[in-house]
Formats: sequence, C-alpha cells, structure tokens
Amino acid sequence: MDISELSAKLAQFGQEHLIQFWSELNEDEQKRLFNDLKGIDFGLLAKGFRRAMDNSSNAVKLDHLLQPVPVHLQGSVERCSNEQLTAYEHEGLKQISAGKVGVLLLAGGQGTRLGVSYPKGMYNVGLPSGKTLYQLQAERIRKIEELSEARFGQRGTVPWYIMTSEHTMEPTRKFFAKHGFFGLNERNVVFFEQSVIPCVDVDGKVILEDKFKIATAPDGNGGLYRALGQNGMIDDMDRRGIDMIHVYCVDNILVKMADPVFVGFCLEKNANCGAKVVKKAFPEEPVGVICQVNGVYQVVEYSEISSETANRRNSDGELTFNAGNICNHFFSKEFLKTLILEHEQELIYHIAKKKIPFIDANGVRQNPATPNGIKMEKFVFDVFQFSTAPWAKGNFAVWEVLREEEFSPLKNADGAPKDTPTTSRGDLLNLHKQFALRAGAKLCNSEATNG
Repeated sequence: MDISELSAKLAQFGQEHLIQFWSELNEDEQKRLFNDLKGIDFGLLAKGFRRAMDNSSNAVKLDHLLQPVPVHLQGSVERCSNEQLTAYEHEGLKQISAGKVGVLLLAGGQGTRLGVSYPKGMYNVGLPSGKTLYQLQAERIRKIEELSEARFGQRGTVPWYIMTSEHTMEPTRKFFAKHGFFGLNERNVVFFEQSVIPCVDVDGKVILEDKFKIATAPDGNGGLYRALGQNGMIDDMDRRGIDMIHVYCVDNILVKMADPVFVGFCLEKNANCGAKVVKKAFPEEPVGVICQVNGVYQVVEYSEISSETANRRNSDGELTFNAGNICNHFFSKEFLKTLILEHEQELIYHIAKKKIPFIDANGVRQNPATPNGIKMEKFVFDVFQFSTAPWAKGNFAVWEVLREEEFSPLKNADGAPKDTPTTSRGDLLNLHKQFALRAGAKLCNSEATNG
C-alpha cells in the first residue's frame, strides 16, 4: 500500500480528511480503506457533484416548456380496438417465441418501509397462496413462455435479469436457490449488482461513516445503465439473441412480465424507448408525468409544475398532462448498447439531502438530527432524453394501461393510507375476480370482493 501516493491523490481533490485517522487503524482496517479509496475516481465524482448541484440550483417551474407526447406516439388499451390489441399481442408473442425478449427487474430496494429488513421481492402480502412478489413474477414468466409456445409451436426463453444492490444481492440469490428458482432454469435467471457512490457533504467532501469506512449509497435505479455495462449484461443479451428488454420495479404486484401487447405496440411504433403509464387519479396526484420539455422526452415531477398546469384540460375534458409514470419500460437492446458505450456519463445525478451518520474531526460518531449530506442518484427514466437523438434510430412511445389491471405498488406498511400489503393484496384478488367473471364464473358469495 503506497499511502503517500494515495495521500497526494486525495489532496489533489480536497479529500485528504479521509485518511486523517490512518495511524489509529489496524492493518485490516487500513487495507479496507485503502482499497475503497483506490477504487474511486475522484475527478469523475467531483464533476458529477458539480453538475448535480448546478442542475439543482437552476431548477425552475417547467410549465411554459411542457408539451404532451404527440398523439401519434401514444396508445391506450382503453381506446384501442380489439383487433389492434390482438395484433399487438400476436406480434409480442411471436417475438417471445423466437427468444427475442428479456425482462429486467429493478430489485435494489429493501423492505424497510414495510417494517422488514429483507429485500422487498421476498415479501408476502398475505395472499391465500402465500406467494411472494418474486414467486408471482417468476410464474408469470413461465406462463408467457407457455402462451407463446401454444401460439407458435416454439418455446422461447425469457431470461430474467435481476439488478440487486449490495444489501439485496446475497439474500436474493439464496432465496431463489432455496425455492428452486420457482421452476425457472437457473441459467436464465441472471443476477447483477448496481454500483454505490460516496455520500458527500454540501461542499462535495466525501463523508466518513467510520474511521476506516466511507459512507456510500446505491446510485439509484438509473445506475442500471452503468451496471449493465460493468457486469457484461449487454454481452449476455447478445449471446442469447435478445433484441428488446422489458424493465420494471419489484414492488408492483400487478406487473405483466414481458407483456406481449406492450412489446407489440412498441414494435409497431418503432420505439427505442417505451413507457407504460396510467391516467392520474386526480390532477395533483404526487406522481411524475411523462411529457416533452423543450422537445425532449422526460418525466416531470409533480413539484416541478404549478397547480394550474396540473389542472389543465383538453377539449375532451381529459387532463393535458395525464401520463402518470409507473416505472415500466421497453428498450431496444441496440439503444441500450449505444447509450452505455457512448452516452451514459452524460446523465446528470439528482441530489437528495439526507441525515448521514459520520465521524467528526475528533473521531466521534455523530447521528445528525437534520440533513447534513447528499446522496446522488440517477433515475431509470433519465435516458428518455436520448430517444430522439440521431444515434438512437427510433421513436419514443407511450402506452396507457388501466391502473386497476396493471399498477398497484407496495410501498408502505399497513396503517398507511395507500400502497400497503392490504391494498396490494386486494387489488390482485379483485383483478383475479374480474378474470373469473369474464370467463363466465358467477359469484356465489356477495362478500367475495377484496378477500
């Protein structure tokens, strides 16, 4: 360990405080800290911090810049004819049967807000079957493979790429192994880990969590793109012949895996990026909306627009900005490949001010009562801005689905007003009840509603 070289490197970027306790550390602690610091590109970190802070300080209301997604790039399950829906589904199943479609799960989050310490995908919302989110999703992959085989006589594999964090990787691996990968072939379930990024104070100085350990945090679900490149996932897709990927978040109990209708719609629109959306429940629902800002597609958070804009309506009475983002996306592999190789570093971090425990100058651990630091993260939808770039070779497309059929997130413990195990369970049971009724079933018990 060349501590003098490391010290010079840290001094160059104003980070020499990170080794202020070096002489107090034992050999193992020194080795750990040395290796952690050696792996950080402090120049890139400083650049990312400056860009994030500049972007945050320049934030303004975006009302006068907003335009909805053009009508010709929108679709809706509600307004689409049965014939067109069937055509979309047919094309999607055809691609699945040919082994061209993969699914990618964003599974870095733990169930802290649910009151548990394990990964959210391992959570059981209390269904009669006792199935977890992971099991429900695995079984849906198996079913879509079966349906495509029944339609085309060829069973294509839908590989399942699962992005974990440093905290969820091992528990998730062990959980899948314990349950026999829920009937899926182990080689078709591919785990990879997103990166972490140092937490910094308001001046960009990296925070020490302990005398031998820097404070870090996952780099957000937009860290997906860096992680895909670093872990060789695009190469894996190439080897498997995958042409398109369906990306989603772990906590939506109603998610349709490799949804053939969505796939078929995106292909018909020649989409390099596609997004499923739901209508906003009410004008000022705290959800991001997908729209254009200065002609560039992005998700605009509810806090970035005024109440007047949120309430604006079209001549038909529908909200003008009504495309509620549900983190459910389509990407062509070629778009992802070019993005990762040539444009990922153009993405700007978002900042979140947090209370981050730290070691003070006297070596005493402090637990701040107010935010003292910054966690930087990227969002998966940040890449929408590139969909119209000349290199992207395609379009951006938006597919509106019914909330009651496709979106019920699990965010909070029971007792909260929404997005709880009870609401998730009820939404899934209600959907299954509707399936049964459409198939000709009759309810024998008027109480058979939420379960």
